Amino acid sequence: MTLIATPAVAAEPCLAPDLDVHPVGGRIGAEIRGVRLGPDLDDSTISAINAALLRHKVIFFRGQSHLDDTAQEAFASRFGETVAHPTVPSVAGSSRLLELDSKSGTRANSWHTDVTFVEAYPKISILRGVVIPPAGGDTVWANTAEAYNRLPDPLRALADSLWAIHTNTYDYAANRSAPATDAELAYREQFTSTVYETEHPVVRVHPETGERSLVLGHFVQRFVGLSQRDSDRLKELFHDHVTRLENTVRWRWTQGDVAIWDNRATQHYAVADYDESARRVVRRATVHGDVPVGIDGRRSRARRGAPALN
Repeated sequence: MTLIATPAVAAEPCLAPDLDVHPVGGRIGAEIRGVRLGPDLDDSTISAINAALLRHKVIFFRGQSHLDDTAQEAFASRFGETVAHPTVPSVAGSSRLLELDSKSGTRANSWHTDVTFVEAYPKISILRGVVIPPAGGDTVWANTAEAYNRLPDPLRALADSLWAIHTNTYDYAANRSAPATDAELAYREQFTSTVYETEHPVVRVHPETGERSLVLGHFVQRFVGLSQRDSDRLKELFHDHVTRLENTVRWRWTQGDVAIWDNRATQHYAVADYDESARRVVRRATVHGDVPVGIDGRRSRARRGAPALN
């Protein structure tokens, strides 16, 4: 007999009295003020930050220029084991920190959830603004739990039944209007140096809140059991619900900002609207996640490549 996983009712997070939380969007995102991030924060503050993250899905901290690579990675480790990207080398001198530099072809300007092409993709991503263009270069996040909740009943039932194949060989040129640069082609070759394919449920049950959220984004190749044509149509349909403006929040970066997001309940998009002469550098620490579980209790499974992020 198959056990059906039902969404638990998430308890209202208990935030520390001194955590100054300011919602940014109506359905996603909050800025937290008055906290100096670092690995030496006390356990109660870390717990309060995690509670705010579960509630708001993405949280922002300004004025964190004191953080360097070592401190960022050590701070991330307070939320769990940090992990390196499976194919892209880490920052020099860091075992696990990923640098995204616009001059190196790493403009991630399409909607995605980080590293869903492996089984246990990251549960939390922590991004630090190092070099920020004078205008443009914002990041937008979408709440995939809210998107699921607001699907029409027939579409929600369909999503509940679907599984999708995710791969790092996604069609990065699908929405481009200009040829890729040499730097982008080189990064692409590195990104796909090992090919991964994983089957995930389109709807996963969040292991901490019990919420159901949509697992989609640009790493989705197709839906299991459907043709590529039908898959493309369905992807576009669900994508439109995920990225409705009401489900999103947009952050205007300044140098030293830190954004932390729940990678199990969001998608994001780095807006590449800044001048080619400008530069944007951000560095990301990621915290190891769990293997997603669908509403029928089945777990994601690797089809190709390593079974999990390591």
